[in-house]
Amino acid sequence: MAGNLEAIFGHVLTTDPDPAPPVATPEDQLLDAMMRAGLRVPDRIILDGKIHRFNSDEKKDKTGWYVGYGDATPAGAFGCWRAGIEETWRADIGRGLTPAEQMLQASRVAEIRRLRDEARAKLQMATADVVADIWEGAQDATDEHPYLAKKGVKSHGLKITGDGRLISPLYGPAGELMSLQYISHDGTKRYHQSGQTGGATWTLGSISGAKTLYIAEGYATAATVHEQTGEPCVVAYSASNLPAATEQAVRHGLPVVIIADNDVGGIGRKYADQACAKYGATYVMPPVVGMDANDWVNAGNALADILAKEPDDWLVKVTSDWLTQPAPIKWIIKGWMPEQCLGMLHGPSGSGKTFVMLDLAMHIATGNAWQGRATKPGAVVYLAGEGNYGLHSRVAAWMQQRGVQDAAIFISKSGCNLNTPDGWLHAMQYLRRVAQTHDIILVIVDTLHRFMTGNENSAEDTKTMIDACDAIKRELLTAVMLLHHTGHGENAQNRARGSSAWRGALDVEMGITVNGDKKTLVMHKMKDAELAPSQRFELQKVAIDGWVDEDGEPVYGAIVNWLGEGESKEDAQIKRAVHEFARAWRACGARYLGDRPVITTYEWRNWLTRTPENGGAGIAESTARKKTTPTMGSSPSHTLGWLLAKGLLVEQAVDIFVFVDDDLFAVHKAATEMI
Repeated sequence: MAGNLEAIFGHVLTTDPDPAPPVATPEDQLLDAMMRAGLRVPDRIILDGKIHRFNSDEKKDKTGWYVGYGDATPAGAFGCWRAGIEETWRADIGRGLTPAEQMLQASRVAEIRRLRDEARAKLQMATADVVADIWEGAQDATDEHPYLAKKGVKSHGLKITGDGRLISPLYGPAGELMSLQYISHDGTKRYHQSGQTGGATWTLGSISGAKTLYIAEGYATAATVHEQTGEPCVVAYSASNLPAATEQAVRHGLPVVIIADNDVGGIGRKYADQACAKYGATYVMPPVVGMDANDWVNAGNALADILAKEPDDWLVKVTSDWLTQPAPIKWIIKGWMPEQCLGMLHGPSGSGKTFVMLDLAMHIATGNAWQGRATKPGAVVYLAGEGNYGLHSRVAAWMQQRGVQDAAIFISKSGCNLNTPDGWLHAMQYLRRVAQTHDIILVIVDTLHRFMTGNENSAEDTKTMIDACDAIKRELLTAVMLLHHTGHGENAQNRARGSSAWRGALDVEMGITVNGDKKTLVMHKMKDAELAPSQRFELQKVAIDGWVDEDGEPVYGAIVNWLGEGESKEDAQIKRAVHEFARAWRACGARYLGDRPVITTYEWRNWLTRTPENGGAGIAESTARKKTTPTMGSSPSHTLGWLLAKGLLVEQAVDIFVFVDDDLFAVHKAATEMI
């Protein structure tokens, strides 16, 4: 039969009903990734390790770009400068990458960034020449322009296009013209295509002889401030440019005051906060949400009412009032979650993070005590980035097990990028809607990577996410808890994955440790109170009443079954090892390298072997060598090697070791002071 089939069809027909689909070419995969990002794609892709530019939308200025490598592991990056898109890309080659291939791809990232930056710089330089010609050839604008008349301000050097749009210049830090902004009669604003805008400003008025230098987001606000105060005012052009504008402004040695827009999304306040914190400026804004200073004045109010606002004292003198106890900490869960905190719960995949956080949330939303600890009742918003059906079953199992019919908890259907203006505003429109009828006490973000764009290892990208969470806290007066994964590798299971900036920003840090089938919720950081004792737990399977699958079989959920206080074996081992190090460090002179405790193996070993009469620990030479040999780390008794393996010590130079976990060391340092 096979022979007859071959004679007819030229091959034997397969009986496999699901043959593996062919893998698309790397070029087609890159084109597909570009289309998914919303870009108009080029006619063809060239994977030669060079940067290629293309028209990424209806414009003709080629702000789209890509770099691709076409070897055995095709990869690269692409984006659009105008749209602010930048994404990395790796082709599906039908298998995972070897460590060597992963290292090769990682090394290419820096080269791609260099090529991207060089190409963008060339484009911006070419644009700068074009805008210079436009600016020089344009006529001066008059005060009667419809936009200026509407805003009630004058032209302070604006020019006008042939079709009647105002032209506002954007100058770089050295005074070079970088781009132009065009303002239509109706107030629509557009920048010149491909011009550089980041860090570019324009100052209305003279800085010479000025007493105060003001900064405003837009031209109308800057003109209002300059005309009514007589002082110079910098046009920053956008809220996101306020920090860069402030950096330049403070160099003049004048008091700098930012006039921020009180926009609905809180973006003006957010960037004004950043600028003031970093450069020592102050900021004010209209008291009405949705207004800038120009709106405020045109509504019949006095600009002086805004400018007269006294900034909060930054330096406070200590007086007898400091003997009076401040207001005690207010808790959502006593000892575990303060009000209006920024917190994180991390743990390895499959450790039960969502189950634990949902259990905390449901106790809060229903006003029930958790583990004998009082809770403050309030609404909880659970921003769920994945597994909505699974979350549904978990909530149902919890409510069924505790006889609850209703809970003040709201769960999202999908994720969004909270650290982008569009994503933040998308989430806030729903949060504000809930806040109209409920007191939101907690917002949960599950998981971090589903609600954040950028690189979690980047301190800069991390800062944007922290700022987004702070903006939510500030507007809603709520706590925000993030769910995240632990670091990769066996030695990183007690800390969150990504930048160390996460831990520095957190008020509360919790982690889940897993040892076989034993799970423990551990408090790693509590900024303003003592660490709560660890809580052991297990996941308990629950058949949900009335739920069946397509075959009529029961559907199960799971709940957290708390087993009482206690710490994991590994946590106890780490504590003992850190305590040993702290004792040795103190006995050997309590020296620091920078702001980190440092010790040499020679000092440590010498102290261990000295007799107690001579101020030593009095242990045997062989034991002292085991405790202080860096290559021995398989046992907690090998103190130095164990702490190195756990990432708590690093070797600064040969036989010189620095302790890097400030919070953990502080606890044990304090304990050794009492010995």
